[in-house]
Amino acid sequence: MGWFVTLATFLVNEILSEPAYLIGIITAVGLIAMKKSTGQIIGGAIKATLGFLLIGAGAGLVTDSLAPLGTMIQGVTGAHGVIPTNEAIVGIAQDQFGSRVAWLMILGFVVSLLLARFTPLRYVFLTGHHMLFMATLLTVVLANGGRSTIAVVAVGGVLLGIMLVAMPAFAHPWTKRVTGSDTVAIGHFGTAGYIVAGAAGKVVGKRSRSTEEMKLPEGLRFLRDSMVDTALSMLLIYLVMAVLLLVKEGQKAAFKAFATGTGGAVATDTGNYLMQSVMQGLQFGIAVAVILFGVRTILGELVPAFQGIAQKVVPGALPALDAPIVFPYAQNAVLIGFISSFTGGLIGLALLTWVFNPAFGLALVLPGLVPHFFTGGAAGVYGNATGGRRGAVVGAFLNGLLITFLPALLLKVLGAFGDQNTTFGDADFGWFGALIGNADKAGGAAGLVVIVLLGLAVLGAAILVQKRVVDTGWDPGAARDALMPRESVVAPAAAGTTMAAYAKIPPPEGAPAPPPAP
Repeated sequence: MGWFVTLATFLVNEILSEPAYLIGIITAVGLIAMKKSTGQIIGGAIKATLGFLLIGAGAGLVTDSLAPLGTMIQGVTGAHGVIPTNEAIVGIAQDQFGSRVAWLMILGFVVSLLLARFTPLRYVFLTGHHMLFMATLLTVVLANGGRSTIAVVAVGGVLLGIMLVAMPAFAHPWTKRVTGSDTVAIGHFGTAGYIVAGAAGKVVGKRSRSTEEMKLPEGLRFLRDSMVDTALSMLLIYLVMAVLLLVKEGQKAAFKAFATGTGGAVATDTGNYLMQSVMQGLQFGIAVAVILFGVRTILGELVPAFQGIAQKVVPGALPALDAPIVFPYAQNAVLIGFISSFTGGLIGLALLTWVFNPAFGLALVLPGLVPHFFTGGAAGVYGNATGGRRGAVVGAFLNGLLITFLPALLLKVLGAFGDQNTTFGDADFGWFGALIGNADKAGGAAGLVVIVLLGLAVLGAAILVQKRVVDTGWDPGAARDALMPRESVVAPAAAGTTMAAYAKIPPPEGAPAPPPAP
């Protein structure tokens, strides 16, 4: 029996406790279930493993890049400031919680399939990177409360499974309004912002014309590149903070900012100091690009494996897909939403600086272009669907406020991870993480009971919305249609698929179309 114990110890300590290996094994299992060839199974498992290792490599670059910025923010404001970047905080968390995150993510997906199979919430969440992000958030919050690994994985897996089917249900009336069909759902944890945007559009924009009846400058199209967004936002933030620190503290103190924590060189003059700021901003863009490449490498293999399993377990379920699935339905609204959301982020930052940081000690949350582009752009589409131009502007602006204040509240329950100069950026991470983290403060078994009850409350509310709102066909834009009727067109990318659109500008050729009805 000694050999058996030795083998079991080796498997647990050297393989199953290593998240990169675990992700590779799960990918292989999924591909085997799909009856792929031996070469595809081996290749897919190796690529998924390498992708996970890339995340760790990028995380180190992110940490090095953010350290000087934290010094600058504290020097200028005297307060702690962070940039919400999901990929960055997830990458940093992998070193400490990697294996727990992997197990929690796997269990959560299984729970979501069971809920989709046996409840009215027939949604299969296929946005794998957001599944990974939420799994990481739940692991960090629960582990911060001192929970055992078994408790973290078991309770976190149930909570993740609930969120994977509940959030698409909450948003589905609004998603159907955007797409004009019942063939696809939104699977993205910015859902709270999209619902708020749709509700705001319903209130303010009953007679407002669609964003698709206006033209935007072609010069803004470059903002659709996420790598450019990230590097540009950090470059500008670094330059602004560098100038402010230089004015406030003088050359002697400011020139040392890049030598703090990272072992970098002290700036030799003002020009060198500013160019170091530019380089740090670009380095952050590279770091996030490395992490994104790692995430995409994992998901390119893991999501198809999950999808194949889901099709066998939950036939006929709606796929819940990433936020950009709604972009083709109102492309002008995407850019309007991004700009409005970013404006909301700036105003939120001002309020945090002058009101909420002094009064409540909330951290300063700096607006990043990436979360504001993706969630703000989608919020603009949802706001436009119910309220035209005014809906897109107001709805996305409110989304910008949400993804500024909610991360500030979330930092209160992240423990040591609240000092990493970055955090989770999208709305659902903020409200759900803060809710679970504060409930966990009850401690012991009582805290776990409260957490589970909160999860069940979310599940019950989603089932109620599904039965009373989604299944009854409620349309949040019906009042607008009575005043400004819409037309239906056939999407060029999927002949025969009818979708809501605006007659003057149909979706562009080659745009992703919803999958056919089950």
